[in-house]
Amino acid sequence: MEYLDIVDENGCPTGTVVSRDDAHEKGIRHRTAHVWIIRGGDQGQTEILLQKRSEEKDSFPGMFDTSSAGHVPAGQQVLESAIREMQEELGIHAKPEQMRFIGTFCIRYEKVFHGKLFRDHEFTHVYLYEGPVGTLTLQASEISDACWFDLEKVWSEIQSGDRHRFCVPVEGLKILRDFLLKSGKYNKK
Repeated sequence: MEYLDIVDENGCPTGTVVSRDDAHEKGIRHRTAHVWIIRGGDQGQTEILLQKRSEEKDSFPGMFDTSSAGHVPAGQQVLESAIREMQEELGIHAKPEQMRFIGTFCIRYEKVFHGKLFRDHEFTHVYLYEGPVGTLTLQASEISDACWFDLEKVWSEIQSGDRHRFCVPVEGLKILRDFLLKSGKYNKK
């Protein structure tokens, strides 16, 4: 059983924990960490690595999502959790100095998956990984594939409301895109 810290509106643990199942059954706010991995594409554009969620996932099965993302277990630090998730899901062994914190946002929705209501209420910490990628080793129970996509094309598609292929949180991608625009690392070709 996985336990999560219940957090306040600022993402600070309240001192109370909840099981992951209860958090999603009741819509209790908890922490997650999202990591974006980018590279320069062949056409000079910026590409993002997206993972395709396993068909067995309890939410958004078979859809492309953030490069790496996961719950922050109770008592664990957010950065520590982000690094662990990248290693487990993608086989990337990141160091803390390769992780750049770029913002936070909240996720809140209710949706039915596999015939069961799923309530999500997350306070999400967003990081940009700035290290080597190498050969990926995918965690089969979580991810069925990982592919590079043109950032601007993904942004346009999710802005249009077409959510058949991507479950990338709009707010998380906006944080990444805005950071890259401000830092001059984003080429919108």
